[in-house]
Amino acid sequence: MTMQPKINLSPKVSDEVRRTTCYMCACRCGINVHLKSGSVSYIEGNRDHPVNKGVLCAKGASGIMQVKAPSRLRAPLRRVGPRGSGAFEEISWDEALALAVSWMKPLRETAPEKFAFFTGRDQSQSLTGWWAQAFGTPNYAAHGGFCSVNMAAGGIYTIGGAFWEFGQPDWERTKMFVLFGVAEDHDSNPIKIGLGKLKERGAKVVGINPIRTGYNAVADDWYGITPGTDGLLILSLIHCLLQAGKIDLDYLAQFTNAPLLVIEDGPEKGLILKNAESQSFVIDKRTGAPAPWDGLGVQPDLGAVYQGHRTVFQHMAERYLSPEYAPEAVAERCGIPAARIRSLAAELADVAFNQAIEIDQPWTDFRGNAHATMTGRPVSFHAMRGISAHANGFQTARALHLLQIVLGTVEVPGGYRLKPPYPKPVEAHPTPHFTSAPGKPLSGPHLGYVRGPENLALLPDGSPARIDKAFTWENPLSAHGLMHMLIPNAHAGDPYKIDTLLLYMANMAWNSSMNSAAVMQMLTDKTEDGDYVIPRIIYSDAYASEMVAYADLILPDTTYLERHDCISLLDRPISEPDAAGDSIRWPVVEPDRDVRPFQSVLLDLGARLGLAPMVKEDGSPKFKDYADYIVNHIRRPGVGPLIGFRGDGSAEGRGDANPDQINRYIENGGFYQAHIPPEASFYKPWNARYQDWAVETSLYETPQPYLFTIWSEPLRRFQMAGEGLGAHQPPDHLRAGLMQTMDPLPIWYEPAPEPDYPLHALTQRPMDMYHSWGSQNAWLRQIRGMNYLYLPTKVWQSNGFQAGDYARVSSRNGTIVVPVAHMAALNEHTVWTWNAIGKRKGAWALDEDAPEATEGFLLNHLISELLPDQGDGRRKSNSDPVTGQAAWFDLKVKIERVGPRDEAEPAFGAIPRAVPQGGDRL
Repeated sequence: MTMQPKINLSPKVSDEVRRTTCYMCACRCGINVHLKSGSVSYIEGNRDHPVNKGVLCAKGASGIMQVKAPSRLRAPLRRVGPRGSGAFEEISWDEALALAVSWMKPLRETAPEKFAFFTGRDQSQSLTGWWAQAFGTPNYAAHGGFCSVNMAAGGIYTIGGAFWEFGQPDWERTKMFVLFGVAEDHDSNPIKIGLGKLKERGAKVVGINPIRTGYNAVADDWYGITPGTDGLLILSLIHCLLQAGKIDLDYLAQFTNAPLLVIEDGPEKGLILKNAESQSFVIDKRTGAPAPWDGLGVQPDLGAVYQGHRTVFQHMAERYLSPEYAPEAVAERCGIPAARIRSLAAELADVAFNQAIEIDQPWTDFRGNAHATMTGRPVSFHAMRGISAHANGFQTARALHLLQIVLGTVEVPGGYRLKPPYPKPVEAHPTPHFTSAPGKPLSGPHLGYVRGPENLALLPDGSPARIDKAFTWENPLSAHGLMHMLIPNAHAGDPYKIDTLLLYMANMAWNSSMNSAAVMQMLTDKTEDGDYVIPRIIYSDAYASEMVAYADLILPDTTYLERHDCISLLDRPISEPDAAGDSIRWPVVEPDRDVRPFQSVLLDLGARLGLAPMVKEDGSPKFKDYADYIVNHIRRPGVGPLIGFRGDGSAEGRGDANPDQINRYIENGGFYQAHIPPEASFYKPWNARYQDWAVETSLYETPQPYLFTIWSEPLRRFQMAGEGLGAHQPPDHLRAGLMQTMDPLPIWYEPAPEPDYPLHALTQRPMDMYHSWGSQNAWLRQIRGMNYLYLPTKVWQSNGFQAGDYARVSSRNGTIVVPVAHMAALNEHTVWTWNAIGKRKGAWALDEDAPEATEGFLLNHLISELLPDQGDGRRKSNSDPVTGQAAWFDLKVKIERVGPRDEAEPAFGAIPRAVPQGGDRL
């Protein structure tokens, strides 16, 4: 008998394990970081963590390569050559901070609006927004205007919460799960875990996406929809449900504004009818008389007519029962046969109504009515950027929420569940603040949710108060700002010039801009006097991205394993539907370079500038660093960035600062959860126990039950202004657009047609990438080192393409030449590629002949930040006209075969390295 050698299949990989939070995507999974001799040796999932329960994806495991990346910046840098040349000299932190203050302090004392501060995917917007407010500039926003504001605003204005990471299906109970426009990069581990549960139980998964990859590839059914028509499909489904009588009338009557009355005529036509106390009301079925919408025992009548005024429900039914929404009328535009649309509607109705579920859990609603059980309709939906990044994305998001509402599937067992601090009504959010004055802070936060034209960020002469033109008549509900318009507007001096721009993790010279080549030119353009059009640019990042070369001062950040971070309920927490949750990152290793965490640098700058919340009475710094801020900052009495271990360590949600708080989080695996009582788990907007628990846990200051919004008064107020009604009036050239797009009921309108460009062009992020830094990662590059433009069978065959070919792709904005590949599972009018794989030569410390820099490419070069000139000389952004979200996915192109090539175009010159040659390469 031959003896087999004994092999240790589980060798010891570390001598210490530290638990923290991943930063390789937006999931914020728990990770165990293994250290060997003080260096990171291995990263695995934390089995005790509520988000990922030990599951970890390729991105998370490859975080070890981020902390060892050759592209890491090593010291503060001051530009010594022309912008774009990459010519820098290393300087000390004292020099760097003194230089930044010398630029910023005079602006704060004279014209704070000339300082603009915009951040990328930093996940610390609670801090950065608070800092900018203290500085007093109106010009602050983060990444959301690129990718998520339609999802956020569409949800907040309709159900008081959103898709994205702020809610999830009831994975344990749902029987039919429908994904709209979901790529696999966002929330990937929780969705993978959830899909596994659905598959195990035999629940049906439906994917609605022009592209069949990732989640859509494992779906039981796939609808290859034409891009930008999701809203039309959704409204057709609502048409079918109304026609068949398959809607949840009780849910609509009890929990939405469907029974409220709409004024039918007069100067307030289209607003909700109010009583003498300016309160909306319903007609009680029992009496036929007006009654408070929140009155005990009231039975709202959806079909009531009162003094000639009809209910929201009647307006809704009249709108969507119209033949224009019949499947036969929309099928060709959606790219889905009418029979399939009707079949999908029938499946939704069958699961929702014939397979309803019930939980034996008593609860009491906000009216005081007691319920013996919790009834659920086990259909759930999820949506992401695919429906959002269009010029009709806001109304499409609202339409999808309306579909959930008519089925009665939001916040019920088996449906879509919101995560704390949501749900909360739009009235719980601030309105935007923008009035700046020398030496003073803004009176409130920059970003918010407007209620009507009176909340727009306009100066007394009617011009925009913000450099990005957020919260103006052009984009009234721009709750996340318009980051993509920052540099084009600053370059054009429209609405005014700025002096100093501070960017953090915002790669504006490459993949975080539309029209990237033009933006690079804007960053280097000079005036007739020889000065840069944008005089000063300060940039902070951990890596030598394409943007580094265009800055005047570089403040190098740490990697995520070398700093403190706070994933806070004041920002984007890690809550679950049954628990409020937050977490931290902490320095599991110390940096080996002269770098500092940007959040700590920001607090240091604030103290040097004398910003009141960041200095003590004697003028000394109030916070030693970001960790000190996390523990000791008080946002409102008893409420700070973290909800766990407050006061003496036992307080939850509210309590005094606890100097040992971070250590307690570290001991607990880097996170904390405050669990929702069982009787409060569902029906949260209307559940009395949940409302009380939310106050106890610091989510609210007072209970605030509310009705879901089918008919939106804020939208109607803007529509009325377009009609010439009201004290605040828009420019005449915007009236027609306001009347069309600001409809109080969800609508669908087609983006501007481009007949010369017959194909839709899209991007997706793969599951193995998220930040643009992913494609410099030594491990992730082995999965995906280049990208192709994928062509549907019809386009591939009609143009005679062959394997190895390149194609010339043209839009109204420019031309690129790129490698192509054939893909059958793709809408026949659509081409697409993976986003942010292509790099500029010399960036990210990659070799100049790296495939990411030679064969890799971006579609950004084809996308204009402005809509075509209509002959009036006006600069109108290529955005959703409601929210200002960048309309990336409205890109239309034409294509022709080029044949075999060696390199993609455009091929920009190499950026000189901002890190030393021969650094610690892998």
